Amino acid sequence: MANYFTDNPDIQFNLDRLDLRELADLIEGDYAAAKTDEYAPENADDARENYLNICHLAGELCAGPIEERARIIDAEGNVCRDGRVFYHPLVEENLRDFKRAELMGISLPREFGGLNMPQVIKIAVLEMVSRADASLMNLVGLQDIAETINEFGNDQQKRTYIPPLSGGDATGAMILTEPDSGSDLQSVRLKAVPPADGNDQGIWHLQGVKRFITNGNGNILLVLARSEDGTVDGRGLSMFVCSRDETIVIRRIEHKLGIHGSPTCDMVFNNTPAYLVGQRKRGLIKYVMSLMNGARIGVSAQAVGIAEAAYRAAREYAETRIQFGKPILEFPAVYEMLTNMKLHIEAGRVLLYETGKVVDIQKQLSAKIQRLQARGEAVDPELKASAKYYDRLASVLTPFSKYYNAEMCNSVSYQGIQVMGGSGFMKDYNMERYYRDARITNIYEGTSQLQVVGALGGVLSGVLNRWLDEFKERTYPGKFNPLVRTTKSMLPLLQKAIDHVKTRRDQEYTDFVARRIVDMAIDIIQSILFLDSAQINERKASLAAIWVRDAKQRVADHCHYITGNRTQIIDLHREIID
Repeated sequence: MANYFTDNPDIQFNLDRLDLRELADLIEGDYAAAKTDEYAPENADDARENYLNICHLAGELCAGPIEERARIIDAEGNVCRDGRVFYHPLVEENLRDFKRAELMGISLPREFGGLNMPQVIKIAVLEMVSRADASLMNLVGLQDIAETINEFGNDQQKRTYIPPLSGGDATGAMILTEPDSGSDLQSVRLKAVPPADGNDQGIWHLQGVKRFITNGNGNILLVLARSEDGTVDGRGLSMFVCSRDETIVIRRIEHKLGIHGSPTCDMVFNNTPAYLVGQRKRGLIKYVMSLMNGARIGVSAQAVGIAEAAYRAAREYAETRIQFGKPILEFPAVYEMLTNMKLHIEAGRVLLYETGKVVDIQKQLSAKIQRLQARGEAVDPELKASAKYYDRLASVLTPFSKYYNAEMCNSVSYQGIQVMGGSGFMKDYNMERYYRDARITNIYEGTSQLQVVGALGGVLSGVLNRWLDEFKERTYPGKFNPLVRTTKSMLPLLQKAIDHVKTRRDQEYTDFVARRIVDMAIDIIQSILFLDSAQINERKASLAAIWVRDAKQRVADHCHYITGNRTQIIDLHREIID
């Protein structure tokens, strides 16, 4: 029987590389939950087995009915009538299948019906879902809604909203974007009217319009709204949670290029009752950023899944398409494209899963600190420092992963059509769907340009220094010395570029070369991750040899460009578009 987990050794390799036992120890602590919960693991080996069983179950489901339904869902889509959205019947079937398989609360706490598993397991599942049907990821991947409520909501909100999400009885949505507030969420205008008695914990009411809302018809909604009269920036915004009711009208669902199984809604809130999540005025600066970071990891997994599907379709076609008396796979122009597709997918996956591990550590350290503070106990300074480090590292790796994988996904899908030629352009094959679905990944949850902006501050401020210093201190088997030397030679080039933009103190110039700096950092990180992988997998050594050589050239080119006098280039850009 087909299975998207067992047929993909690279997913299995990345999970093994991260050591699921260590993550289990971090999440489960002393495994005391096993004494009162029959589903809780008794030890690290038991936890690892549970994690892999979930991946196996998801892989079978995705390779079977989910993949089989995808073409019909894409062709027919969902419908909107009388202010409501009705899922395609096969979308409903997909959601029922995921509920029956208990896959809707992978990373949520057991006390609220979840499986209490690491982010990296959720990432693996979402990647497999996206390989089968990218649009379904937008529905089953919104566990971030419940994670945000669990992290910032009060006890009543947790008990009310998390169990339906983790049990698959409800879907969710994050309600952020407005007609005039896309990337600029500080300008959100949807109004939150406070309770008449002045008690912030009472019932608020939401009034206004939201647009481009993924699964806006969800049952449980996290809404960014303006709670402070007279404000115009992010300091006047708060986060609210509400249930869908008759006061919420879906005006239409958008007719989109791709991901047709996921309804994108234009919606109106007509005095909708809602509750404040966390503290007033922290909606954007704290809660949305946390929510968006989770969503960005989901999109990164979605991108890797689409790319994997596109690569496999292109390779299968190249093996069977005969031209000039032999399969086109044997032509250098074709196998070079396929090699590049495969290489960049694996580079994206190793970055994605590394990011997931860092986020897992960050979440567990933060939760531990919160538990200590709630009990009035002192927090060890080393624990605080470690939590701060992983929080900052996650804030850089998350946009790295989203940016790289979204761009990679678009490139791989483009090349996939090229391998298949005219056939790839036709709806007789899935490739054109992969190409259409890929295009949104570098737009929603923050465009690639915004990911660069989000990551740049961390790169310039030295967030990566500890990670890079640890690499410099590691020893590798002698056969890897040439690759290690090449990788280490990139580090001073990155530092030279960083020092140059800092010295110039020219914000426009920094913004102009930001993408190149971020690309340099990503190339170096992926080179290191490939080197680490090569020590435990001979095949990865071949990938590392290709990647490190090419990355060195890209990093050198970027450094040369950044440290040159580019003021005239900026002027020429303005001149061209004037």
